[in-house]
Amino acid sequence: MPEPAVLVTRALVEEAMTSLSGRCELDLYQGPPDAIPRDELLRRAAGKAGLLTVLTEKVDAELLDAAGPDLTIVANHAVGFDNIDLAECTSRGVLVTNTPDVLTEATADLAWALVLAGTRRVAEGDRLIRTGTPWIWDPRMMLGHDLYGKALGVVGCGRIGRAVARRALGFGMRVIYTDVVRLPADVEREARVEWREWADLLAEADVVSVHTPLTPETRHLFDANAFRHMKPTAVLVNTARGPIVDEQALADALRTGEIFAAGLDVYEREPAVTEALLSLDNVTLLPHLGSATIETRTAMGLLAVENLFAGLAGQRPRCLLNPEVLARQP
Repeated sequence: MPEPAVLVTRALVEEAMTSLSGRCELDLYQGPPDAIPRDELLRRAAGKAGLLTVLTEKVDAELLDAAGPDLTIVANHAVGFDNIDLAECTSRGVLVTNTPDVLTEATADLAWALVLAGTRRVAEGDRLIRTGTPWIWDPRMMLGHDLYGKALGVVGCGRIGRAVARRALGFGMRVIYTDVVRLPADVEREARVEWREWADLLAEADVVSVHTPLTPETRHLFDANAFRHMKPTAVLVNTARGPIVDEQALADALRTGEIFAAGLDVYEREPAVTEALLSLDNVTLLPHLGSATIETRTAMGLLAVENLFAGLAGQRPRCLLNPEVLARQP
């Protein structure tokens, strides 16, 4: 039996590429540019049994048409899957998987790096030193805010949101949260989090950390109106998906002092960043590093490959997003 044809849209870590070797007819896009152009993606998807994608690839009806009837599985190398039309894949009997759990702790760590950078003006201080700006210690210099005794507001209290909440307890913070669905009371007690309605969370939180998925309802959830309801001392951190935050509205809020600071790891039109943010000292900007540790990217790559080959073998992948596809099979 011939090996299944698989398109991998971006080179993965070495361990994951080794795991792919010899098990499929591999078509690996290696650029340039680093992201596969859309026309190249459509051309190379033709006849493939499996696609191993990353979050920059849009998997929609056009791509599924280009791939053709042999396509069995799309293994997404990410926990989020807003780049995939899940309903369209399901209607065509194409399995879709993601890589949850393995990036939870790394992303929570990075969220806290941004929390600290915002509250204590870390990146701003680094720039001051690197640019050779004259300075001398002064009691009023670059004052930030304490975290101890303050309120962390978690928007989206899933795996990553709860991991961020756990870390807050070590800083002596109390944690409030909001989500589409409230957690059961016993889970709230165990996680030591308290429910708040959206408007109440905005008004109460000293730090707001975003961990909700990108959906039509959460797109521009943080808009000008949201920023008006936050404290002028508040810090916003987004390590989820960029379009959840209206970047121009955020830039306006930071510039006018409606909120104190922000930290972003994701962007509305990634990799582009709204120009108004670039000149502001009170925002820390990172290039989507949430899961960027050696251990985590290795685990993500190996899990994506595991999911891929399970689906190609007719088995149920560990991280299947549309199990109804299997339920319809004889």
